[in-house]
Amino acid sequence: MSETVKITIDGKEIVAEKGSYILAAAIKNGIYIPTLCNVEGIKPRGSCRICTVKVNGRMMTACSTPVADGMKVENDTEEIREIRKQIIELLFVEGNHYCPACEKSGNCELQALGYRYGMLVPRFTYEFPNRDVDASNPKIIKDHNRCILCNRCIRLIKDEKGRSMFVPRKRGHKMTVEIDNELAMTISDELAQKAAEICPVGSILKKEKGFNMPIDSRKFDKKPIGYDIEQGKEAASSKEN
Repeated sequence: MSETVKITIDGKEIVAEKGSYILAAAIKNGIYIPTLCNVEGIKPRGSCRICTVKVNGRMMTACSTPVADGMKVENDTEEIREIRKQIIELLFVEGNHYCPACEKSGNCELQALGYRYGMLVPRFTYEFPNRDVDASNPKIIKDHNRCILCNRCIRLIKDEKGRSMFVPRKRGHKMTVEIDNELAMTISDELAQKAAEICPVGSILKKEKGFNMPIDSRKFDKKPIGYDIEQGKEAASSKEN
């Protein structure tokens, strides 16, 4: 039997498995913490910072901070909500995100977070960078205008030898995530579809797919992001009562 610890999130005491991360513990207890880079089952990177919480008075990333007994976490406060809103706005102005014309609209996690945190007009100046769209691969398109550098594709889309089909190029504000053209030239239909699905935005698209879901049937058209986690909490509470 695994060892457990008790932590408090927004005043509610929960039980978490020792060695787990705050984000994973929150999800298991029906508490939603947003993330754009984290994926269950792979080592966290803390690259998007949208999961920022205050832990015992200090700002930390929930996806990469292990739980500790007696830890006090602030997740749903005005201060934290404002930080997350600013990060979302920065991601929008840093790239070229035209939601009405994007194939991922309605299924986009960045767009859904914009709605959840009430983003209207960003307070920051749009950069409108001049970025390429790489359509050289036979199965996928990589639109650098929409990439938010979450690194999900680098960590998840690999060949049979464990080599990533996406690679980082350059550093700092010049960094890009690109297709490894040699490795990805023989990517399967299944892996190409997985790459498109794990991308939180519309940066990776499977060719010959297009707008395959009508408006009102897309993931976030009727239910906001985080709804499934929070409803899981309500369902568990109902069973207890």
